[in-house]
Amino acid sequence: MAGELIGFPEITADTVARYEQPGPRYTSYPTAPEWTPAYGPSDYATSLVQAGQAPAEPLSIYIHIPFCRRMCTFCGCNVVIARDNSRADRYVTHVGEEIRLAAGLLGQRRGVSQLHLGGGTPTFLDLQQLTRLWRTFREHFTPLADAELAIEVNPVFTTVEQIALLREFGFNRISMGVQDFDPEVQQAIRREQTFEQTSNLVAAARKLGFRGINLDLIYGLPLQRDSSWEDTLRQVLAIRPDRLAVYSFAFLPNLRPHQRKLPARRPEGIAKLKLFRSAYNTLLAEGYRPIGMDHFALPDDELSLAQASGKLSRNFQGYTVKAASEVVAFGTTAIGDLQGAYMQNTKSIARYCESVAAGRFATERGLRLSADDQRRRGLITQLMCHFLVDLGPDGREYFRAELEDLSRLQDAGLLELNGVRLKLTPLGRVFVRNVAMVFDAHLRQQQAARTFSMTV
Repeated sequence: MAGELIGFPEITADTVARYEQPGPRYTSYPTAPEWTPAYGPSDYATSLVQAGQAPAEPLSIYIHIPFCRRMCTFCGCNVVIARDNSRADRYVTHVGEEIRLAAGLLGQRRGVSQLHLGGGTPTFLDLQQLTRLWRTFREHFTPLADAELAIEVNPVFTTVEQIALLREFGFNRISMGVQDFDPEVQQAIRREQTFEQTSNLVAAARKLGFRGINLDLIYGLPLQRDSSWEDTLRQVLAIRPDRLAVYSFAFLPNLRPHQRKLPARRPEGIAKLKLFRSAYNTLLAEGYRPIGMDHFALPDDELSLAQASGKLSRNFQGYTVKAASEVVAFGTTAIGDLQGAYMQNTKSIARYCESVAAGRFATERGLRLSADDQRRRGLITQLMCHFLVDLGPDGREYFRAELEDLSRLQDAGLLELNGVRLKLTPLGRVFVRNVAMVFDAHLRQQQAARTFSMTV
């Protein structure tokens, strides 16, 4: 199984140089650069009506809260910097209006298996704003008894009163960004956050009954060193979260101009990969199980159990066990996945509020998936979750070109091919994005490279 306890493979600098290239992270396929304005608000309305024809099927719902009190220079999210909570009043009102618009077209399809509040910093909202948003959501949607209700928080700005209110609403999952506990790294990325702030909020969340508590780490940040990274890992293990996400830093200064303010000295190539190797081996030694390409969970956590049973899934919020087959998303830049199409709202708060106030959706772009897109999406998702895939009875003919590339990757030791069955080796798991790119038909057709983060 994908979650089996294998050690991190020995990797040379030459191997890293060979496979270090820009590539998608495949939270979607086709990836966002392929989406166009040809899919707009009226198309989204039609997709909602079609989705309403299956009233018994639960939905996943995502709500984007873009506000942050400061800009972290490593950040890759779509955020709005504000210091005054009142900046969010109008936004919360219009998110409520968008919820009403969508629910009106979904008919009786109102059950929810997963709700995720992301950002930004969702706890930028004060108690009254959180209450208003929750009441509007509950007027129109009903979480299932075993639904996953999750929120992302920043321990520096989040109060115990806020998470207590969220727990009262029924939220049961919480994720906290850490990135790195080293003060020098924190200053470089403008994200000062103490171990005590983090551990105290985790303790409060546990006392309130949150489960599946997750901490995020990032490797490849400026000024990170082997010794300081090991210190961070020791501090994280003292907290012992249920889950950990250990992400590769996506340095994209052309897309995220604020990243140009970062110090130039960053671990790259083999030095960067050694940081992930250290995290991987340390976490396995402490009883965590590897989940997909960059997550870890304790053996009794639902992620571990889902991986062991082959039920692990992946969507825009990462690896999950509760994701429904379709996602309805609200707020600026929010991405939905309905009726064989992706759709994304505008990133402009002004345009978003103007559209919703006029009774229109703020859909800025999207894409209807072809039958080929959907087939490839299924393969890539399986590969990213379970590191193995069956190409199907016609796979040898359908994926003739891909099999030639896969054969070369087999010769390089990244995978094992048995007819139309593919299984990644320990080395291939490290470079799973590279293997997934083989199945990306849009990437094959491109004349110029897209702007993606590095696969290492």
